[in-house]
Amino acid sequence: MTVSRTPDAMIDSVSEPIDDHVETSTTTATPDEAAGPLAGVRVLELGNFIAGPFAGQLFGDYGAEVIKIEAPDGDPMRHWGVTLDDSSLWWPIIARNKRSVVADLKNPGELALVQRLASECDVILENFRPGVLSKYGLDRETVARTNPGVIVTHVSGFGQTGPRASEAGFGSIGEAVGGIRHTTGDPDRPPARCGVSLGDSLAAMFAVIGTLAALHERASSGLGQEVDVAIYEAVAALMESSMVDFEVGGVLRQRSGGALPGVAPSNAYPTRDGSEVLIAGNADTVFARLCDAMGRPDLAGDDRYATHVARGAHERELDALVADWTRTVDSDDLLALLREHSVPAGRVYTAADMLTDEHYLAREMIERHVSRTGVDTPMLGVVPKFSRTPGAVRDVGPTLGEHTDLYR
Repeated sequence: MTVSRTPDAMIDSVSEPIDDHVETSTTTATPDEAAGPLAGVRVLELGNFIAGPFAGQLFGDYGAEVIKIEAPDGDPMRHWGVTLDDSSLWWPIIARNKRSVVADLKNPGELALVQRLASECDVILENFRPGVLSKYGLDRETVARTNPGVIVTHVSGFGQTGPRASEAGFGSIGEAVGGIRHTTGDPDRPPARCGVSLGDSLAAMFAVIGTLAALHERASSGLGQEVDVAIYEAVAALMESSMVDFEVGGVLRQRSGGALPGVAPSNAYPTRDGSEVLIAGNADTVFARLCDAMGRPDLAGDDRYATHVARGAHERELDALVADWTRTVDSDDLLALLREHSVPAGRVYTAADMLTDEHYLAREMIERHVSRTGVDTPMLGVVPKFSRTPGAVRDVGPTLGEHTDLYR
């Protein structure tokens, strides 16, 4: 097994498209066995990497037929991240429930195939630079002449309009411009990133939300529209009251490590066996229960800690008190004690913890499927859960061009 560097959530950095307690599930169905609330919806996926394709993954999870157009050399995600024999272990996940159709858009005959598919789809999902779709007659104005109900969902770094629209979009840049990098990390260090492609994933989720809203509206109007998702805006949407805090309150949020300023105790605390447990005991009633669990009921009546504001003002010393207690207890015993006192808490999980956690298993959040290369691949299940029309992982990442003949 080799590890190759996964890029910072790249959208499309060139001006050309494509070419420029329940047992875990082990059953793999085919995409034809449609299930889920989006069964009957057809999505044409144009794009590479993460932001667009993750949205396509979600559409497929919910039962849509997702036709992924790939250049002859395929989506780079087939070979990025952790690889086994040059095949990405991520690919069966991000490409699950999709059909792979190979088409070189510079080839008139193959472009005609894609244009025909566009005229037959409910949704065109793309993450090229603005303007690329129109170059190939795949823009909404053109496609709507024969398919007025088509919804074209764009995912790009800076959106389809504005002075930066033509710039290449990366998830990492969206995280910076969206504001979240400034508030992530320790205050005495440069901005940090979380260990996943957060900007791209947020943009993908907003793309799905926006597309579903457009599909709902189309049910009454019969008309499609464009959904314009910019990565930086998807990130900025998470920034809570930071702008009004600054402009009106005169407070500029800063990096604060593992805690939020003024919210205490709410942090990851060390345990005797080397784990870390996140404890959220910042509400007054919860803090009182935490004090009982600690054997320190007197703290709840201490003027320094008796109110939310007081605890926030003495955050560091309170965190030290809690940590001094937690490091004397093994993590399992600590979690059991906190549950007994109804204090929200959870071990800081790694992938190893997730794979064996009884709650993950009971909610069917760990599924196992055999990839096209024969690898037993654990992956997260479908989110959210539907009571009547559940989504499903019906198939894993297809081989390059596996379904091309199906659509000719």
